[in-house]
Formats: sequence, structure tokens, C-alpha cells
Amino acid sequence: MRVGLLTEGGYPYVDGDAGLWCDRLVRGLGQHEFDVYALSRDERQEAQGRVPLPPQVRRVRTAPLWTAEDDGTAYGRRARRRFTEAYGELAAVLCAGSTEAAPPAPAARAERAEETSAPQADRFANALYGLAELARAEGGLAGALRSEAAVRTLERACRAPGAPRTAREARVPELLTVAAHLERALRPLSLGWYEDDGLGSADLCHATSGGAAALPGLLARHFHGVPLLVTEHGVRLRTHYLAATDAAPAVRALVAAFHARLAAEIYRRAERITPGNAHARRWQERCGADRARLHTVHPGMDATPFTEVGEAPDTADPGTLVWVGRIEPAKDLVSLLHAFAQIRTQAPNARLRILGAPTGAEGAAYLAHCRALAAQLFPDEAEGPHAVGDNPVCFAEIGGPEAPTPAEAYASGAVTVLSSVVEGWPVSLVEAMFCARATVSTDVGAVVEVIGGTGLVVPPRNPRALAEACVALLRDPERRARLGAAARARALELFTVEQNVAAFHRLYLETVARCPVRRVVLDADGEPLPFAVPAEARMAGRWTDPALRGVARRGPGWAGQRAPVRARAAAVAAVPGVEGAR
Repeated sequence: MRVGLLTEGGYPYVDGDAGLWCDRLVRGLGQHEFDVYALSRDERQEAQGRVPLPPQVRRVRTAPLWTAEDDGTAYGRRARRRFTEAYGELAAVLCAGSTEAAPPAPAARAERAEETSAPQADRFANALYGLAELARAEGGLAGALRSEAAVRTLERACRAPGAPRTAREARVPELLTVAAHLERALRPLSLGWYEDDGLGSADLCHATSGGAAALPGLLARHFHGVPLLVTEHGVRLRTHYLAATDAAPAVRALVAAFHARLAAEIYRRAERITPGNAHARRWQERCGADRARLHTVHPGMDATPFTEVGEAPDTADPGTLVWVGRIEPAKDLVSLLHAFAQIRTQAPNARLRILGAPTGAEGAAYLAHCRALAAQLFPDEAEGPHAVGDNPVCFAEIGGPEAPTPAEAYASGAVTVLSSVVEGWPVSLVEAMFCARATVSTDVGAVVEVIGGTGLVVPPRNPRALAEACVALLRDPERRARLGAAARARALELFTVEQNVAAFHRLYLETVARCPVRRVVLDADGEPLPFAVPAEARMAGRWTDPALRGVARRGPGWAGQRAPVRARAAAVAAVPGVEGAR
């Protein structure tokens, strides 16, 4: 089958964990064709280039989200009226839902909330697809979305009777900010990806995240009936809620209402939704996803680099703790350092290795703060001519002489520690499990789901509990060995690339079988050709001969012209013994 893979800020660009996951998925599904439709987040990402693509990637089409040139389209009077009506309806829905700055109502009020939100969802969908149809007919929306008419339309919706106080209090700067955000969010509507030879030729659209990446999938479903599968390892709506905390109240409310409505529409139209873990699944259910359409698929990770360490005897220093990851405030290394100070009172020979690199300026500042804290907590070890060698806390980067590879980083310690206060899918935890290492983790994100009883879990921001768990494992080598073996077995069973690829292959087949694309194929005279796109049309063979394809058609498929069909019939009739055969 042909899959339209929709990405935002990931594959096929070289940076990002999401891009690595997509690359493994595409390479593992060599029996399918992929057309990649990629939205880039910034100019730096595009400048870094793309990863090498496997032969099953038929083509790549890209578009930037970080900039949009004016399309130069001049709307006529009728087009301007259509835009004002559709955009006004969209703004009215956002104002009606601008008080929803959090996920939907609790279970006690869920039924009433559903009754009131269903009409608003239909209004949002009509406005969204109305704008998409206008962009398709006129060649784009960029100029209209940036126009003064758009801002005035948004202002009228905010000042309309019944609008909440938060919307009514929006001033011109707030309205301009919201209008600019909507223009950016709606840029995918103006892309030329929705023709018959674009997303209209796909059998399935697979959006690798919610939000902007899934929006082209919604339009492919709207224009061509292509089924949509959405994968979210981290719920985009939750990201928008967390990112809008510093904005003005009116901006926060209106932007949150837009993303909530868009997420609800994506969840409503997607045939399948595949959260990467139970934590993301709970968020999706709370934000309106139908439980019957949810199917958890854990991210697949390559276990091969960790095989040697995982199968070898444990020769690490029994008193060494290892932390691996990106250095940033969310990882809460401060609590880890305070916990280690308590560990040293009970295990004086214990050592802590922090292996990772900072992310951006904030990460660099946080690393400097952690280094200073380590020197303050261990003043005797941090001073003197042998300070570096005697300091029980070691900061290093993977790739250096002390830890050339991630596998060797995990192999250097008896216990792997995760101290985060915010975590999605804990990559470092799974890698440690591949290496058969006992783990101590904080109860955040998908940690409990990943560990599943093969490690110790403590509350976040609790140095005392973290220290007690680490000491318990440092003092019990037999328990460490049992937990490490169980962790490796669990990771190999649930979290490998092979498991992930097999799950999506099954979902692809199930989705296409339940929701096949109905394409109308016309002959040379413009008449419909029944049975022109049989099931074997996607399989390589003599039936895909270009000579048998139709001249006028919508989308790819096996469409025979009348002339070749008559010629074939004449050839069959000429064979002795089959004259007059029907």
C-alpha cells in the first residue's frame, strides 16, 4: 500500500528522536511505499539536511512552519465573503470555548459537557474545512489570514453578546497575537499537497504527532476519503497547555481553545490513534478521544548496541551510580545530588557518574549550577591538587574517553538512576534495561509502565526516598542481578524495533481493510469504470502494466482504456477454441 507519512520537525531531518523512530519504522516496512510530507520547525533544521532514505520512500515533500511567504493571491468579492464567513465562524467557536483552558470536564459532568460540545465541534469542523476549500480554490490563505479583515473578524467575535469576559477584555495587541498564532497554525491549509497525485493517491495517512502534522491528514480525509492514523508519543495539546502559561489571559484562553478544538477534531476523524504509552493514552481520553479507537504502541528502540553489555557478566564497580540523559532543569539533578549526599553517609565509598550534555543556554547554566552544588556538598573531595580524581561526583559527556558509547556508560555503574520531575517516554531507562541494569526512578510520565516491577520507583523531588532506594540496591548485589535480568527480558519483549514495526504493519492492514479509499476511475469518454481499482492494484505484477491504466482518472489504480480492452478481447478471440467465449 502507499502510505502518506506526515511529520513535523522530525523525519527526514537529521535531528530529533521522533525522526529516528520514523526512520526505523519506514525501514522495517519495506513491503509498503511511503510518501513523506514533512513540516520543518526552523531554518537550522532544514540546513542540517536529511537522513539517507531507503528505497521504499518514493518521494519527499517539505514545507516550513517557521515562515510563510505571501502567496500574492487577490481575493474577489465572493472569495472575501467566504473567508469572512468561515473565519468568523472559527473565531466564534473559539470565543465560545475560550474558558476551556484545561481538559474536558470530570466524569460526573462528562455527559453534559459532551452534549454542549458536539454542536461546537461541528461548527469548528465546518469552519476549518471551509477555509481549506477556499485555500484550494483560490491558491492559498496566507494573505487573508494576515489581513486587517481577519483581525477585525476576530475582534467582532470577542465582542459579540455572550462571549466570556476573558475574550471581551482582549485588546488590540492580544488580538494581533492570536491572529498571528492562528495564521501560523493554519499554514498547512495552503499547501499544494491535496491533489490526486499528492495525498489523494495515498491508501493511508499516518501522522507521527498531533497538531500541525495531523492537519494535512484531516484534509486528505476530507477531500479524498483517505483514512487517518495518528501516533502521539507526547500529547501535543498538553504541550500547548504548558507552553501558554506566560501569555496574557485572553491569548492563553483563545489559543488553548483553538488547539483543544483541533485535537478533538483529529481524535474524532482518525480511524486509529496510537499513543506511545498509557500516560499519553489517559490524556487523549481526557481530551475527547474515543477509547475504542485507541491502541497503545510503545516506541521501538534498537537493542543491538546494548546486546554485548546486557549478556556479559556484571563487572561494574558495585558502589557506582550512573545517570544518563540530557542535562536540563526537568531532569532534577539537584535532587539527585542532595540524595547522593545522604547516600554517602551510609555508603562512604559510593560514587556518582552524571553522563550527558546540556541542551541550549538553559541547560548549560543548569550544568554550571549542578557543578557548583556538587563542590558545595562535597567540599573536602572537591578541593586540593587531586580534586578531579577524588571527587565522588563525575560529570562527563558520552563520546569522551570515559564513556565512548551509551552502552559503556550504563556498563560503568551497578545502578542506573532517573531523577526527572517531567518525563515522557524514558529513553535512558529502556536503554539501561537493555543493558540488564537495576534501576531507581521517579514516578513521572511513563516510568511505571516501562519498569513494570523490574526496578524501584520513588516519588519525584524526594531526595530522601531516592537515597534509600539506591542504598537498598547498592547493599544487595543478588537483588540487583535479579532486577537487571528481569528488566532486560521485559525490554526485549515489549520495547524493541521489531515489536513496534509488527504492530504498525498490523494496524496499517486493519485500517485499510476497514476503510478502503473509494476512487472513481473514468474511461476515455468520461464514463465510470466499475472494478477499475481491484485489490491487486498495489501489488507488483503484469496487471500494473502502464498500458492498462486509464487516461482520465482520480488517483492511481488499475484502469483499462476501452481500446486496449477491445484489443485484448480480439487477441483472445483469435486463439483457437475460444471463439465466441464470454
